[in-house]
Amino acid sequence: MSKKLLALYGLKYNPFAPELPTEALLVTPKTEHFLWRIEHSLVREGGFALISGEPGTGKSVTLRLLAERLRRLPDVSVGVLTHPQSNLADFYRELGDIFAVSLQPHNRWGGFKALRQRWLTHLEQTHLRPLMLIDEAQELTLSVLCELRLLSSAEFDSRLLLSVVFAGDQRLNDKLRREELVPLGSRMRTRLSIDYASREELLEGLQHLLSSAGNARGVPVSVRDRIFSRH
Repeated sequence: MSKKLLALYGLKYNPFAPELPTEALLVTPKTEHFLWRIEHSLVREGGFALISGEPGTGKSVTLRLLAERLRRLPDVSVGVLTHPQSNLADFYRELGDIFAVSLQPHNRWGGFKALRQRWLTHLEQTHLRPLMLIDEAQELTLSVLCELRLLSSAEFDSRLLLSVVFAGDQRLNDKLRREELVPLGSRMRTRLSIDYASREELLEGLQHLLSSAGNARGVPVSVRDRIFSRH
């Protein structure tokens, strides 16, 4: 959308572009409750959280909102796993890059100890667990998921060193029901299940989007009816 069109409609930015500022994203009460629990519980106590839903329901948007909120907090270390399809060696390579730990992928035991020591040092200094966000988590292999569970706790599971938020579709839920992953699935302390938005929720989101972009008049009735005529 050109600057001329933006000015014509009183908009600060294109409200339908993929790259929207976080203030343009509508936070529902259900999502707000989940974000609050991560911010005030998970980073302090550690463990796992799960965002699940079908493609296009807003899982990645929720992770974006969470990352933005957490990065405003002092002493909170947030990492993002960007290649969930990795094998175990590449998974360790990416963890080393995220948490600034020099690892030798062929020496998994050395990497295991070094990462846990880094997380433990951060915990002792800040009383907060480092947090890792994983989008498209249904792509994680069984070996990586099992390794992540073992990495994240110490002292016979009595001390949690890391917080992890997974976001994935039904395939992730199916994986977590497998016998090998029941110990991980049972450790999901916070869950957010996202469904497709209703007609009313879509309209509320559209109005919020336009208002955030500068058009406080919202959506005219005639436009609204055309948009939702097929619903």
